Amino acid sequence: MKKNILFVINPISGGKSKKRVEQLIIDHLDHSMYEYEMAYSNAVDHARKLSKSAVHLGFDVIVAVGGDGTVNEVARGILSMGASATLGIVPYGSGNGLARHLQIPMDVEKAIQILNQNEIKIIDSAVLNDIPFFNVAGMGFDAHISAMFANNKKRGLSGYIKSVFQELKNYKPVNYNLSIDGKVINRDAFMVSFANSTQFGNNAHIAPLANITDGLLDVTIVKPFASYQFPVLAWRLMNGTAHKSPYVEIIKGKEIQISRNKDEAVHLDGEPRFLAGTIDVKIVPASMKVLVPLNNNSK
Repeated sequence: MKKNILFVINPISGGKSKKRVEQLIIDHLDHSMYEYEMAYSNAVDHARKLSKSAVHLGFDVIVAVGGDGTVNEVARGILSMGASATLGIVPYGSGNGLARHLQIPMDVEKAIQILNQNEIKIIDSAVLNDIPFFNVAGMGFDAHISAMFANNKKRGLSGYIKSVFQELKNYKPVNYNLSIDGKVINRDAFMVSFANSTQFGNNAHIAPLANITDGLLDVTIVKPFASYQFPVLAWRLMNGTAHKSPYVEIIKGKEIQISRNKDEAVHLDGEPRFLAGTIDVKIVPASMKVLVPLNNNSK
């Protein structure tokens, strides 16, 4: 029996045209396996609503065609309906962090062909103040940049890098009081990330040893550093050795509470939100089914 599959396409993710996507799906999807439909999101949270409706209508697979924000919305829709459907990902965003971690090809044709293999991996998700995320959430400098980047008409890696360098010299560390599985620590930090996977996106590995199926989050604390050290930290992010930096502390945990001396933006899978007061973060083990490449060895 054929499976029903819905492609939820974000037409503006990553600043990339999606004109060819429909034809690529027609050309490369296995039509002996799937009956397909397509839908376009047209507003914030619309992809989640489309995904939720698709689960209600009995779709077996719901594919996010976009970046990590689109993946987050589609996966949240699936999760809200009991995670009975399987998530698929066709990377088409700026960073594509979760797709990269799961070794899903950045090439659209190859990513569609992965769906035909029907290889399912069960991964963890997490919640921040009861809002689900699947890749990385955080606060501090990266959340500050995400909030700025959301209003930047120039999407993509170059626009992100420009925002980073514009804000780097003026951003001040924040004091965080963290309870990680009951152990309380206090840190002044440039940023604090809660990593389910290893990377933000674009192969920037904020938690190189993270495992998306271990029932734990990697709490990555980036300590204050002199501006001349930034190129070294950036280099470590890109080559997967951030955990070896003297400015980086990583603690694994299941339940984290954070209070701050300054209310700032947070981000969930790169999408900014303003949440004041105490922040609660929890892992939700083995809560999402995702289609991945055959012989996938991502952790």
